[in-house]
Amino acid sequence: MNQNSLAVSQSRAFAGATFMVLGGVAFSLLNVVTQWLTMKLAFPPASAAFWQYAFAFLFSLPFLRKAGLSAMRTSYPWRHVVRVVFAALGVAAWVASLASVPIWQAIALVMTSPFFIVLGARLFLGERVGAARWAATAVGFSGAMIILQPWSDSFTWAALLPVLSALLWGASSLITKSLTGIEKPETITLWLLVLLTPINGGLALAAGLAVPTGATLALSLLAGLLTVVAQYLLTLAYASADAAYVQPFDDLKLPLNVLAGWLFFGYAPAGYLWLGAGLILAASLFIMRNEMRRERQTASA
Repeated sequence: MNQNSLAVSQSRAFAGATFMVLGGVAFSLLNVVTQWLTMKLAFPPASAAFWQYAFAFLFSLPFLRKAGLSAMRTSYPWRHVVRVVFAALGVAAWVASLASVPIWQAIALVMTSPFFIVLGARLFLGERVGAARWAATAVGFSGAMIILQPWSDSFTWAALLPVLSALLWGASSLITKSLTGIEKPETITLWLLVLLTPINGGLALAAGLAVPTGATLALSLLAGLLTVVAQYLLTLAYASADAAYVQPFDDLKLPLNVLAGWLFFGYAPAGYLWLGAGLILAASLFIMRNEMRRERQTASA
């Protein structure tokens, strides 16, 4: 590799890491806004989720115009619908969790999503899991139990909402994985953007749709803008460097959210958070590296 190609490689790696970290900052601010809206201002979670993604949809209209609705043409419409329904339910569970669970606890528990993907890949896609992946999944869930402490008097059922969100987003990711080999990325993205708002709208109507005004309207607009910015930064990160390289930088979302929770709400996470989060992080990194090794072996076979 000559000096020019090495410099390009290093610059792309730096850009990918920078975009991923900035995306994590945007997601942390989004969680603060959502928790302030639902916990401090008591705005209904289902309505908060609807308006957040409705405004995000409006901010995304330039992309929709550029891609064109013709990109939605597909032979698998129901697979897309089910995928987006799972994603919308995951959003609803996540926003509801932020109405009652401290940010640091919610973000640590939602990091269990890769383990649900492992289980789902075995049950629904027929993938071979193996002892190592089962062990990593068990370690990850042990970390979640340490954070949840369902045996303690302070445990509430609301603490399970981030885990439910992780389960639903894991299911959506599995369906997305099954589509990536047969659909264009634009098609997958457009179906998500077009369907997410009406599905969230239906959930909000069922719970009694609230219309934001004043401070709640300002925060809802800010949440929609941060959603688009965070997703765009995530896209830039994956476009700049290999996913295997930038993914570990995404795990910085835990300390970023702990810091955000402390700055804006005065949350002081208990010591057991770091033990549980450490187990979840170690297990998820192991699974990621294990997948990289399997892909290399498959490519060289």
